[in-house]
Amino acid sequence: MKLAFAMPHMLELKATMQPWELAVTGADQTALAKWAEKLGFEMIAVPEHHVIPKAHVDLSGPFYFNAYTAMSHFAGATERVRVNSCIAILPAQHPIVTAKALATMDWLSSGRVTITFAVGWLEEEFALLGIPFHERGAMAEEYIQAILALWTQENPEFEGKYVSFRDVAFEPKPVQKPHIPVWFGGDADAVLKRTARYAQGWWPFLTKPETIPDRIDFIRSQPDYNGQLADVFYGISTARVGEGHKVQHDPSARPGQTGQQLLDRLGQLGEWGVTWSSIPIPNLPGIEAYRDYTQWIAEEIMPGLR
Repeated sequence: MKLAFAMPHMLELKATMQPWELAVTGADQTALAKWAEKLGFEMIAVPEHHVIPKAHVDLSGPFYFNAYTAMSHFAGATERVRVNSCIAILPAQHPIVTAKALATMDWLSSGRVTITFAVGWLEEEFALLGIPFHERGAMAEEYIQAILALWTQENPEFEGKYVSFRDVAFEPKPVQKPHIPVWFGGDADAVLKRTARYAQGWWPFLTKPETIPDRIDFIRSQPDYNGQLADVFYGISTARVGEGHKVQHDPSARPGQTGQQLLDRLGQLGEWGVTWSSIPIPNLPGIEAYRDYTQWIAEEIMPGLR
């Protein structure tokens, strides 16, 4: 089991946000990224939305990064920790632009990028971006094929309804071979089938953790399974967030658990096939107390995961 660093103030989600996080600045997050790497955390993952309709602010909050910009910043501030998204909205921009942003990031970070794509769920956001919401699955299917072609083919070409190209040059290629690890986030059968075809990892959100083994079996049972599923990410706090970011109460997902409770939960998740997790941000006096808390994780929890 590997641990990602729970970066404070990545979002202002009602279900998980702690009041002290509101005071955390970008400069604080940069310093915490360096701190996380020093402690031995292995990933920083960035949530993404581009705009939040007012009707959703109460549950979702107004605060989200552009995933690729924030990932690049954290990669530049560190030397070893991996950067990921949780998630990046695949249909939100042209796949050539996405492929270029991620290949550039992987090149400059010496191969420390993982990318978790999703198709998105907030219909009003798609309308504001001028993207057809009910075509997002078909778009994602083409976009991931196009991105992989750009990353892996010497003379990339692709022909589809939403994107086409040929007779083009595309460099730099990603440092990682055959390409940047691709994960998909989500829970629907269509997402898991896409994971089976193209991905190396899966990030569930609404899936009940005890059903993860069955869903992994579903991925691996697909007739076009690529045989590459290696990682499943499930953060301990995930069960506190319901559909549409509704608040859920789950004792196993609460912040502030004891060391043994955390080790037991992480061990259980590992038995269910989870390879990556994160520990919930607790209610603390402030950022210095969080430094102490994450040092406690490094000293008391990490050794029990090796």
